[in-house]
Amino acid sequence: MAGTTPLPARRRRRFDGVALLLVCLVLWQAVASWTNGIAVSPPLVALAYLADLMGQGSFWGHVGATFAAFLMAFVLSAVLGLLLGLVLGVWRFAGEVWEPILAGFYTIPKVTLYPVVLLIAGLGMSAKVAFGVMHGMVPITLLTLASIRNLSPTLLRTARVLRLPPSRIIAWILVPSCLPDITAGLRIGFSLSLLGVLIGEMFSSQRGLGFLLVSGMAQHNVPLTTAIVLLIVVLAIAANTLMLRYLKF
Repeated sequence: MAGTTPLPARRRRRFDGVALLLVCLVLWQAVASWTNGIAVSPPLVALAYLADLMGQGSFWGHVGATFAAFLMAFVLSAVLGLLLGLVLGVWRFAGEVWEPILAGFYTIPKVTLYPVVLLIAGLGMSAKVAFGVMHGMVPITLLTLASIRNLSPTLLRTARVLRLPPSRIIAWILVPSCLPDITAGLRIGFSLSLLGVLIGEMFSSQRGLGFLLVSGMAQHNVPLTTAIVLLIVVLAIAANTLMLRYLKF
C-alpha cells in the first residue's frame, strides 16, 4: 500500500526505540547509583513517586495550569510568528532590517529579561505566557521569513502575469511552497514555548509543573524533581513524535 512503512522497517524502528529506552534507563540507574540518589532518584523510585503524585487532585491542578499557559503561548507564538514572518518575507527591506535584530534577540538568555517581563506582564498566567511567546515566536518567524525569501521568483512572476490577488498568492503559492519550513518552525516553536512556560512558572508563579520543580529543588526533594522532569520529558517526546508523524510535507 502506497505511503505505508514496510514491516521490516517498522520493526527495526521499534527495536531501535526499545534499545534507546533501555540504554537511557541503564544510564539513569548508573547516575543515580553513582550519586547515591542525592542528585537523581533511581528510575523505580521516580516512577513510584510520579504514580503517587498522579493520585493527588492538587497535582492535576498544576498540570492543568501548565497546559493552559502552554496552549495559549504556543497559539500566540504560531499566529504572531507566521504573520510576522510573512510580512517580513514579502517586504524584503523590512526583512533585511529585522532579521538580524530577531536573530540577536533569539541568542539572548531570556531569563535576563525576567525583571522586565514581570514589570510589564505582572505575576501569574500573563508572565508565563509572555515567557512562552518570547521563546517560541522568534524561530517560527525566522524560518517563515527565510522560506519566503528563498521562494523561486518564477512563481511570483507567474502570479503577477496571471494577475492573482494577494490573498490567492498567499493561499496558492506562498503557503504550499513554504509549508515544510513552516512546519519545522512550528515544531521548534512548540518545544521552546513549553520551555518558556516552565521557566516562567519557576520564576513568577505558584502553580504549574515549573513551580513544583523549583519547589522540589528548594526543599531538596530529589524524588519530586526527578518525577517532574520525567513527566515533562515523556510529554515532550510524545508530543514531538506525534508532530513528526502527522506533520510531514
